[in-house]
Amino acid sequence: MTTLIPSASPRVVRELADDLAVDADLRDRAGKPPFDEVSRLREAGLPALLTPTGQDRADGRGSDWRTACTAVRDIAAADSSIAELLAHHHALSWSPRLFGTPESAAALELRAVQEQWLWGGDIELPDAQTGTDLALTPAADGYVLHGRRPLTAGVAVADRLVHTVRRTDSGEWAVVHVDPAHPGVSAEPAHDLLGQRLSGAGGVSYDDVPLAAHQVLGTVPVDEHEISPFTALAPLTRRLLLVQVGLGNAEGALAEARDISRALPRPGPLSALDTAGDCGPPPTDPYLLLAYGELATAAHSAAAVVERATEAMARGLETGPALGADERADIAFLVGAAEAVTTQSALHITTRVLELTADAPSPTTDPGLDRFWRNARALTAHSSAAHRLRDIGEHYLNGLR
Repeated sequence: MTTLIPSASPRVVRELADDLAVDADLRDRAGKPPFDEVSRLREAGLPALLTPTGQDRADGRGSDWRTACTAVRDIAAADSSIAELLAHHHALSWSPRLFGTPESAAALELRAVQEQWLWGGDIELPDAQTGTDLALTPAADGYVLHGRRPLTAGVAVADRLVHTVRRTDSGEWAVVHVDPAHPGVSAEPAHDLLGQRLSGAGGVSYDDVPLAAHQVLGTVPVDEHEISPFTALAPLTRRLLLVQVGLGNAEGALAEARDISRALPRPGPLSALDTAGDCGPPPTDPYLLLAYGELATAAHSAAAVVERATEAMARGLETGPALGADERADIAFLVGAAEAVTTQSALHITTRVLELTADAPSPTTDPGLDRFWRNARALTAHSSAAHRLRDIGEHYLNGLR
């Protein structure tokens, strides 16, 4: 059995981030499935580290929501693809609590921690427009899963995949977890991605895969208004963790660009006033200073909004099934605001740093900052700022949403 570290250690996360940063650009260019990277995660104990903790967990392991978000953001500054893998993992590791009973959740979480499962998959709560391409059929000794999901997180490397599926007998929605090692499961890793190339995403097909009763975490009402506020946090956890990835990616781009700009030759003083009372480094182009001031402010502003959403989500998860509809709506409001602000800041920062470092010495010393821009584009491609702002406006003007 794998040796586990007892709690979320900033030192462990920092060392892993430093390790990933060393060859992040080379691995991104190669674009291979992240088998080696997952081995690094296991050696550091991250799959067990980034699981829920709290009064329902008797093993003392795992991370609280705030600590997990910080870890994902720190890893994203070094390698946002691997951070996305961890973001989906942590969000999905909450599935047993959000959909199951406390007893079943405790047993499944304990096994997942002991075996260092890496969670993958996707969860979408039903609404009027939602369909599903996965069918769950009752069988004599459990169920049979059939169908295909065209894009799923972590299919190339996950130990368990979580999905929302439709029961063929009752039409109800159910949340299931599946062992991808079963011969009836076919993973199809995505290739030639613009960004987030090492996130392990891809399609997955199920050819009459048998599931035991305990692999059904719970059911979800077809009417979205009947879904409990606590269960309705499931998609919000994933969205907020991906915001942490986007913010970390932007912060990593800005930090690397700063190091490059510091190393570039600097002009002499423009006037005596430029150096009056200055005992620091040689003067820098004032327009460059202005640009970095703007970008640093954008990053700090996004971080402030994200941290408010993170705190609200932490309180919601700590409240558990007693969470009210109003509290859940407020959390959704803050998550949407974090998405809207971070999307704008991340795209702006990762674009501008390419311009600010265009005078880097030569192609042979290319710092690979384009990967930050490509990753930002990939992370924000499926998140419409207009839709988020509309939802925020709806909540602000009319209340619950």
